[in-house]
Amino acid sequence: MSDTSDGRAPDRHTAFRRLHHGDRPLLLPNAWDHASAAALVRRGFPAIGTTSLGVAAAAGLPDATGAARDGTLALARGIARLPALVTVDIEGGFGDRPEEVAAVAAELDRAGVVGVNIEDGRPDGTLAPLARQCAVIEAVKERVPGLFVNARTDTHWLAAIGGGPPPSLATTAERIEAYVRAGADGIFVPALIDEQNIGALADDLGETPLNILFTPGRHTYERLAELGVRRISCGSLLFRAALDHAVELAWSIAHPDAPGHADQAADLPSYTEAQSLADDFTGADPT
Repeated sequence: MSDTSDGRAPDRHTAFRRLHHGDRPLLLPNAWDHASAAALVRRGFPAIGTTSLGVAAAAGLPDATGAARDGTLALARGIARLPALVTVDIEGGFGDRPEEVAAVAAELDRAGVVGVNIEDGRPDGTLAPLARQCAVIEAVKERVPGLFVNARTDTHWLAAIGGGPPPSLATTAERIEAYVRAGADGIFVPALIDEQNIGALADDLGETPLNILFTPGRHTYERLAELGVRRISCGSLLFRAALDHAVELAWSIAHPDAPGHADQAADLPSYTEAQSLADDFTGADPT
Protein backbone atom coordinates (compact mmCIF):
# COMPACT_ATOMS: atom_id res chain seq x y z
CA MET A 1 0.00 0.00 0.00
CA SER A 2 1.47 3.37 -1.00
CA ASP A 3 2.04 6.19 1.47
CA THR A 4 0.35 9.56 1.61
CA SER A 5 2.33 12.74 0.99
CA ASP A 6 3.10 13.09 4.69
CA GLY A 7 4.53 9.57 4.88
CA ARG A 8 1.52 7.92 6.53
CA ALA A 9 -0.11 4.88 4.97
CA PRO A 10 -3.64 5.71 3.75
CA ASP A 11 -6.53 3.99 5.49
CA ARG A 12 -8.17 1.06 3.74
CA HIS A 13 -11.15 3.07 2.47
CA THR A 14 -8.88 5.69 0.93
CA ALA A 15 -6.64 3.04 -0.58
CA PHE A 16 -9.63 1.38 -2.23
CA ARG A 17 -10.89 4.66 -3.67
CA ARG A 18 -7.46 5.36 -5.13
CA LEU A 19 -7.55 2.08 -7.03
CA HIS A 20 -10.44 3.54 -9.04
CA HIS A 21 -8.39 6.56 -10.10
CA GLY A 22 -5.06 5.09 -11.14
CA ASP A 23 -3.45 4.99 -14.54
CA ARG A 24 -5.24 1.74 -15.35
CA PRO A 25 -8.68 0.38 -14.42
CA LEU A 26 -9.11 -1.72 -11.31
CA LEU A 27 -9.55 -5.35 -12.37
CA LEU A 28 -11.73 -6.84 -9.65
CA PRO A 29 -11.79 -10.65 -9.47
CA ASN A 30 -14.74 -12.09 -7.57
CA ALA A 31 -14.39 -14.91 -5.05
CA TRP A 32 -17.10 -17.31 -3.88
CA ASP A 33 -15.44 -18.91 -0.85
CA HIS A 34 -12.45 -18.58 1.45
CA ALA A 35 -10.11 -20.65 -0.72
CA SER A 36 -10.82 -18.76 -3.94
CA ALA A 37 -10.37 -15.45 -2.12
CA ALA A 38 -7.06 -16.49 -0.58
CA ALA A 39 -5.79 -17.84 -3.90
CA LEU A 40 -6.61 -14.57 -5.68
CA VAL A 41 -4.88 -12.53 -3.01
CA ARG A 42 -1.81 -14.76 -3.20
CA ARG A 43 -1.71 -14.14 -6.94
CA GLY A 44 -1.25 -10.46 -6.21
CA PHE A 45 -4.64 -8.81 -6.67
CA PRO A 46 -4.80 -5.81 -4.31
CA ALA A 47 -8.60 -5.90 -4.12
CA ILE A 48 -11.17 -8.64 -4.48
CA GLY A 49 -14.95 -8.77 -4.56
CA THR A 50 -17.48 -11.49 -3.97
CA THR A 51 -19.91 -12.94 -6.49
CA SER A 52 -23.46 -13.30 -5.25
CA LEU A 53 -24.19 -16.06 -7.77
CA GLY A 54 -21.10 -18.02 -6.73
CA VAL A 55 -21.79 -17.67 -3.01
CA ALA A 56 -25.45 -18.62 -3.41
CA ALA A 57 -24.99 -21.45 -5.90
CA ALA A 58 -22.15 -23.00 -3.89
CA ALA A 59 -24.55 -23.19 -0.94
CA GLY A 60 -27.41 -24.58 -3.02
CA LEU A 61 -29.36 -21.34 -2.85
CA PRO A 62 -30.86 -19.02 -5.49
CA ASP A 63 -29.11 -15.78 -6.34
CA ALA A 64 -30.57 -12.28 -5.92
CA THR A 65 -33.29 -13.33 -3.48
CA GLY A 66 -31.55 -12.61 -0.17
CA ALA A 67 -31.37 -16.34 0.61
CA ALA A 68 -27.56 -16.21 0.83
CA ARG A 69 -27.47 -13.36 3.35
CA ASP A 70 -25.97 -15.29 6.25
CA GLY A 71 -23.43 -17.07 4.07
CA THR A 72 -22.39 -13.83 2.42
CA LEU A 73 -21.84 -12.05 5.72
CA ALA A 74 -19.93 -15.00 7.18
CA LEU A 75 -17.70 -15.15 4.10
CA ALA A 76 -17.13 -11.39 4.24
CA ARG A 77 -16.01 -11.53 7.87
CA GLY A 78 -13.58 -14.27 6.97
CA ILE A 79 -11.98 -12.87 3.84
CA ALA A 80 -11.70 -9.37 5.31
CA ARG A 81 -8.82 -10.84 7.35
CA LEU A 82 -6.80 -11.33 4.17
CA PRO A 83 -4.13 -8.78 3.19
CA ALA A 84 -6.31 -7.24 0.48
CA LEU A 85 -9.14 -4.74 0.11
CA VAL A 86 -12.52 -6.48 0.06
CA THR A 87 -15.82 -5.34 -1.41
CA VAL A 88 -18.96 -7.42 -1.00
CA ASP A 89 -21.93 -8.00 -3.27
CA ILE A 90 -24.98 -7.69 -1.01
CA GLU A 91 -27.54 -8.14 -3.82
CA GLY A 92 -30.44 -5.77 -3.11
CA GLY A 93 -29.14 -4.98 0.36
CA PHE A 94 -30.46 -7.89 2.47
CA GLY A 95 -33.21 -5.74 3.95
CA ASP A 96 -36.61 -4.32 3.09
CA ARG A 97 -36.07 -0.90 4.65
CA PRO A 98 -33.17 1.49 3.96
CA GLU A 99 -32.14 1.43 7.62
CA GLU A 100 -31.88 -2.37 7.48
CA VAL A 101 -29.55 -2.18 4.49
CA ALA A 102 -27.51 0.48 6.31
CA ALA A 103 -27.19 -1.85 9.30
CA VAL A 104 -25.80 -4.60 7.05
CA ALA A 105 -23.33 -2.15 5.54
CA ALA A 106 -22.22 -1.01 9.00
CA GLU A 107 -21.66 -4.62 10.07
CA LEU A 108 -19.49 -5.24 7.04
CA ASP A 109 -17.56 -2.03 7.61
CA ARG A 110 -16.79 -3.09 11.20
CA ALA A 111 -15.50 -6.40 9.86
CA GLY A 112 -12.96 -4.60 7.66
CA VAL A 113 -14.82 -4.57 4.34
CA VAL A 114 -14.21 -1.39 2.32
CA GLY A 115 -17.07 -1.48 -0.17
CA VAL A 116 -20.44 -2.92 -1.08
CA ASN A 117 -22.27 -3.53 -4.31
CA ILE A 118 -26.03 -2.81 -4.14
CA GLU A 119 -28.31 -3.67 -7.06
CA ASP A 120 -31.71 -2.32 -8.06
CA GLY A 121 -32.92 -5.45 -9.83
CA ARG A 122 -35.55 -7.46 -7.97
CA PRO A 123 -36.24 -11.22 -8.00
CA ASP A 124 -39.43 -10.73 -10.02
CA GLY A 125 -37.49 -9.19 -12.89
CA THR A 126 -38.46 -5.59 -12.20
CA LEU A 127 -36.43 -2.63 -11.03
CA ALA A 128 -36.77 -1.20 -7.53
CA PRO A 129 -38.56 2.14 -7.46
CA LEU A 130 -36.02 4.87 -8.08
CA ALA A 131 -36.88 6.84 -4.94
CA ARG A 132 -36.58 3.74 -2.77
CA GLN A 133 -33.17 2.84 -4.20
CA CYS A 134 -31.90 6.38 -3.66
CA ALA A 135 -33.12 6.20 -0.06
CA VAL A 136 -31.10 2.99 0.41
CA ILE A 137 -27.93 4.62 -0.90
CA GLU A 138 -28.48 7.69 1.23
CA ALA A 139 -29.04 5.59 4.35
CA VAL A 140 -25.85 3.60 3.81
CA LYS A 141 -23.74 6.68 3.18
CA GLU A 142 -25.16 8.40 6.24
CA ARG A 143 -24.45 5.38 8.45
CA VAL A 144 -20.97 4.52 7.05
CA PRO A 145 -19.68 7.50 5.03
CA GLY A 146 -16.31 5.91 4.25
CA LEU A 147 -17.72 2.73 2.73
CA PHE A 148 -17.48 2.65 -1.08
CA VAL A 149 -21.00 2.19 -2.43
CA ASN A 150 -21.00 0.75 -5.92
CA ALA A 151 -24.56 1.37 -7.10
CA ARG A 152 -25.60 -1.23 -9.64
CA THR A 153 -28.45 -0.64 -12.03
CA ASP A 154 -29.90 -3.70 -13.74
CA THR A 155 -31.56 -1.91 -16.64
CA HIS A 156 -29.43 -3.83 -19.16
CA TRP A 157 -28.93 -6.95 -17.03
CA LEU A 158 -32.63 -7.77 -16.71
CA ALA A 159 -33.10 -7.30 -20.44
CA ALA A 160 -30.14 -9.57 -21.19
CA ILE A 161 -31.17 -12.47 -18.95
CA GLY A 162 -34.80 -12.09 -19.96
CA GLY A 163 -33.99 -12.17 -23.65
CA GLY A 164 -35.48 -8.75 -24.33
CA PRO A 165 -34.03 -5.79 -26.21
CA PRO A 166 -31.69 -3.50 -24.29
CA PRO A 167 -33.27 -0.34 -22.91
CA SER A 168 -32.44 3.12 -24.14
CA LEU A 169 -29.34 4.67 -22.67
CA ALA A 170 -31.55 7.45 -21.32
CA THR A 171 -33.30 4.97 -19.03
CA THR A 172 -29.98 3.90 -17.56
CA ALA A 173 -28.68 7.47 -17.38
CA GLU A 174 -31.70 8.59 -15.36
CA ARG A 175 -31.01 6.00 -12.70
CA ILE A 176 -27.27 6.45 -12.44
CA GLU A 177 -27.59 10.23 -12.22
CA ALA A 178 -30.01 9.80 -9.34
CA TYR A 179 -27.72 7.33 -7.61
CA VAL A 180 -24.76 9.69 -7.86
CA ARG A 181 -26.85 12.49 -6.36
CA ALA A 182 -27.83 10.12 -3.55
CA GLY A 183 -24.15 9.62 -2.71
CA ALA A 184 -23.02 6.57 -4.71
CA ASP A 185 -19.23 6.37 -5.03
CA GLY A 186 -19.28 4.28 -8.19
CA ILE A 187 -21.76 3.07 -10.81
CA PHE A 188 -22.07 -0.49 -12.09
CA VAL A 189 -24.00 -1.35 -15.27
CA PRO A 190 -23.73 -5.11 -15.91
CA ALA A 191 -24.59 -6.40 -19.40
CA LEU A 192 -23.82 -3.03 -20.97
CA ILE A 193 -21.78 -4.13 -23.98
CA ASP A 194 -22.06 -1.48 -26.68
CA GLU A 195 -18.81 0.47 -26.77
CA GLN A 196 -20.41 3.75 -27.79
CA ASN A 197 -22.79 3.61 -24.83
CA ILE A 198 -20.01 2.61 -22.43
CA GLY A 199 -17.89 5.54 -23.55
CA ALA A 200 -20.83 7.95 -23.32
CA LEU A 201 -21.67 6.90 -19.76
CA ALA A 202 -18.05 7.09 -18.68
CA ASP A 203 -17.84 10.63 -20.05
CA ASP A 204 -21.09 11.67 -18.40
CA LEU A 205 -20.00 10.31 -15.03
CA GLY A 206 -16.78 12.29 -15.01
CA GLU A 207 -14.90 11.56 -11.79
CA THR A 208 -17.43 8.96 -10.65
CA PRO A 209 -15.98 5.56 -11.64
CA LEU A 210 -17.91 3.45 -14.13
CA ASN A 211 -17.81 -0.29 -13.44
CA ILE A 212 -18.40 -2.72 -16.31
CA LEU A 213 -18.86 -6.49 -16.12
CA PHE A 214 -16.25 -8.19 -18.29
CA THR A 215 -17.83 -10.17 -21.12
CA PRO A 216 -15.48 -12.70 -22.79
CA GLY A 217 -15.47 -12.35 -26.55
CA ARG A 218 -16.94 -8.86 -26.41
CA HIS A 219 -14.61 -6.95 -24.13
CA THR A 220 -10.89 -6.61 -23.64
CA TYR A 221 -9.27 -4.96 -20.67
CA GLU A 222 -7.38 -2.49 -22.85
CA ARG A 223 -10.42 -1.44 -24.85
CA LEU A 224 -12.50 -0.84 -21.74
CA ALA A 225 -9.65 1.27 -20.38
CA GLU A 226 -9.66 3.34 -23.58
CA LEU A 227 -13.41 3.91 -23.18
CA GLY A 228 -12.90 5.41 -19.73
CA VAL A 229 -14.03 2.46 -17.58
CA ARG A 230 -12.42 2.66 -14.13
CA ARG A 231 -13.41 -0.72 -12.68
CA ILE A 232 -13.78 -4.05 -14.48
CA SER A 233 -15.53 -6.82 -12.58
CA CYS A 234 -15.38 -10.54 -13.28
CA GLY A 235 -18.73 -11.22 -11.60
CA SER A 236 -19.52 -14.94 -11.61
CA LEU A 237 -17.10 -15.64 -14.48
CA LEU A 238 -14.37 -17.21 -12.35
CA PHE A 239 -16.87 -19.35 -10.43
CA ARG A 240 -18.42 -20.63 -13.65
CA ALA A 241 -14.97 -21.28 -15.15
CA ALA A 242 -13.96 -23.27 -12.07
CA LEU A 243 -17.12 -25.38 -12.32
CA ASP A 244 -16.53 -26.03 -15.99
CA HIS A 245 -12.89 -27.00 -15.51
CA ALA A 246 -13.69 -29.34 -12.62
CA VAL A 247 -16.41 -31.15 -14.58
CA GLU A 248 -14.33 -31.43 -17.73
CA LEU A 249 -11.35 -32.75 -15.77
CA ALA A 250 -13.48 -35.46 -14.17
CA TRP A 251 -14.93 -36.33 -17.57
CA SER A 252 -11.50 -36.55 -19.19
CA ILE A 253 -10.35 -39.04 -16.56
CA ALA A 254 -13.28 -41.34 -17.30
CA HIS A 255 -13.11 -40.77 -21.07
CA PRO A 256 -9.42 -40.34 -21.97
CA ASP A 257 -10.07 -41.00 -25.66
CA ALA A 258 -12.82 -38.43 -26.04
CA PRO A 259 -12.27 -35.67 -28.63
CA GLY A 260 -10.56 -32.66 -27.16
CA HIS A 261 -9.05 -34.57 -24.26
CA ALA A 262 -5.91 -32.98 -22.87
CA ASP A 263 -3.87 -33.20 -19.70
CA GLN A 264 -6.16 -30.87 -17.77
CA ALA A 265 -4.51 -31.77 -14.47
CA ALA A 266 -1.17 -30.23 -15.44
CA ASP A 267 0.16 -27.42 -13.29
CA LEU A 268 -2.63 -27.53 -10.72
CA PRO A 269 -1.91 -26.49 -7.13
CA SER A 270 -0.64 -29.37 -5.04
CA TYR A 271 -2.49 -30.74 -2.03
CA THR A 272 -0.03 -28.97 0.23
CA GLU A 273 -0.48 -25.66 -1.58
CA ALA A 274 -4.26 -25.87 -1.38
CA GLN A 275 -4.12 -26.89 2.27
CA SER A 276 -1.90 -23.91 3.06
CA LEU A 277 -4.57 -21.44 1.93
CA ALA A 278 -6.11 -21.78 5.38
CA ASP A 279 -2.94 -20.29 6.85
CA ASP A 280 -3.73 -16.96 5.20
CA PHE A 281 -6.69 -16.41 7.51
CA THR A 282 -4.61 -16.26 10.67
CA GLY A 283 -3.31 -12.96 12.03
CA ALA A 284 -4.60 -9.62 13.15
CA ASP A 285 -7.92 -8.09 12.30
CA PRO A 286 -7.42 -5.68 9.34
CA THR A 287 -9.28 -2.87 11.09
